[in-house]
Amino acid sequence: MRRRPFRRPFRRGGPRRVPPELRRANELMEAGHFTQAAEAFEIIARRADARRGPRAPQFHFRTGQAYILAGKVESGMPHIKKALAFFSARSQWEPLYRFGQRAVDKLNDLGHTTQAEEIADYLSNNLPEKTAHTQRTSHKKATLPTHCPGCGAPLRADEVDWIDDHTAECIYCSSPVRGEY
Repeated sequence: MRRRPFRRPFRRGGPRRVPPELRRANELMEAGHFTQAAEAFEIIARRADARRGPRAPQFHFRTGQAYILAGKVESGMPHIKKALAFFSARSQWEPLYRFGQRAVDKLNDLGHTTQAEEIADYLSNNLPEKTAHTQRTSHKKATLPTHCPGCGAPLRADEVDWIDDHTAECIYCSSPVRGEY
């Protein structure tokens, strides 16, 4: 008897089921309730760590970002460093550079120059010299909405995974997001 090969079921291109905790954490962040958002993101990050999820670094970064915006830099820095360490351990040089540089810029904007220098030093010590951490601009991509319709997270064209010229994937919930020209 001949066996049929295993095939993955067809995935629909529509929005994915977004955990309500993630949507709530992003709502808290948008509303300026940074401490509550940080606590919510911290729970999500721990769960992602426990299952070794590929989005754990993004959740740790978001946790650190929320704590820093809440004025709790000492609580946020370990999460920022953990996110960057994840990227480094996985040899994901482009996200390491982007997220690290964003942290440096935000810390400098908020007047936390010592912490900004600490992250800048981490980047210079951990990024390979020949890493192409410049923006990929092979051709014009669509303009994305400012926030993911699925989870509410902010979208940045240089951070999302582009499925095609019109559609990107949210780095937090994997929902496809359609852009416009």
